[in-house]
Amino acid sequence: MHIDYPPGATPLDADELASLIPGHITTQGELNEWEHANIVQGDQWARKQRKEILNDTFVRQLHKQMFGETWRWAGEFRKSNKNIGIDWPKISVELRKLLDDVHYQIEHASCPPDEIAVRFHHRLVAIHPFPNGNGRHARLMADLLVERLGQPRFTWGSRSLVDAGETRQAYIAALQAADARDYAPLLAFARS
Repeated sequence: MHIDYPPGATPLDADELASLIPGHITTQGELNEWEHANIVQGDQWARKQRKEILNDTFVRQLHKQMFGETWRWAGEFRKSNKNIGIDWPKISVELRKLLDDVHYQIEHASCPPDEIAVRFHHRLVAIHPFPNGNGRHARLMADLLVERLGQPRFTWGSRSLVDAGETRQAYIAALQAADARDYAPLLAFARS
């Protein structure tokens, strides 16, 4: 199967691609549809959970629920470096730091809820713990967090971010601004 990656996407290596579960998928469009259906199931699962979400176990479980019918490696941290993200051996440590930081921010109300969730999203994307699906996973994690902080879930531009287009370009530009510690564009995008 040939995959056409949109700008800013993380390419899969040959071993990761070989872990595709459904054998009938041959096109990018079919893969996108299959993943979307799996993500909807993951979202439904997540909304039924009443347990703590800011821990390593939940982060992995959510990814597994979102992509477990698509990829054998769903819910497992990547084992190679990618075009984005920290060196793969540091994933567990950096994720633990992120989760601890967010617990502290919530406990001390160091920022408004939207900002806590958007900063969490940004750092989770920057860590890039999984071979693929990191942006979609981080957006759902941020949605769950902001809802638990008493706010409505984000709209993330109100359009699909999977395909190349203006909405995806605006999202990537907002992430890049956050890389430079300017979170205003990402905060605005999350609520757009």
